[in-house]
Amino acid sequence: MPKRKGTTERLAAFSDAVFAVIITIMILDLKPPEHPTFAALLPLWPTGLSYAVSYLFIAIVWTNHHYLLRFTDESTARLIWINFAHLFMVSLVPFVTVWVASSHLAVVPVFVYAAVFVLVELVYLQFEHHTLAHAVAEEISHQTRRLAKTRSLVAFGLFFTAMLVSLKFPKWGFGLVCCAVLLHLIPAPTGTRGNGTDDSELHNKVPTQEQ
Repeated sequence: MPKRKGTTERLAAFSDAVFAVIITIMILDLKPPEHPTFAALLPLWPTGLSYAVSYLFIAIVWTNHHYLLRFTDESTARLIWINFAHLFMVSLVPFVTVWVASSHLAVVPVFVYAAVFVLVELVYLQFEHHTLAHAVAEEISHQTRRLAKTRSLVAFGLFFTAMLVSLKFPKWGFGLVCCAVLLHLIPAPTGTRGNGTDDSELHNKVPTQEQ
């Protein structure tokens, strides 16, 4: 009897639940101003800014996570543990978001904030490499794989640079974090399935035994 392979459905469902909990925790940390006036909102701008960046980051991480899992049908032990490590790093985002907000973008909180993003991106590189390595060659071209890896490495470099810059200029470091987050707004590089390429077209391009 052939050995049955584990699918990614349970892995995706569990990850979705964890992402939902992380976002919920971050929302619960938002506190309203003490006074019902517009003036009372102004001192809370670091909270709103850090929350918006962190929420966008988590949304982008989930989008890319969802997108990459489409290219692998097997849930290997290595993929499961990489996924757990990825989720653990993302789960630290609400903590550092509150710290950055409450400190009004102070040096150490912004440094740790950027460091968490570095760790998330570092594990994401492993997640991306594993899923694309197990993808069907006809689904993702070599050029697309190279572009995806290059984009992830650039984002990692920006997060790492932001971490170092924040030690001297925390606001500039936070700005670099925002720039790095924007790199992953579009999960599918040009030429991959789900980004303007129809599955039927891919099927027609794959040579059959009759051909």
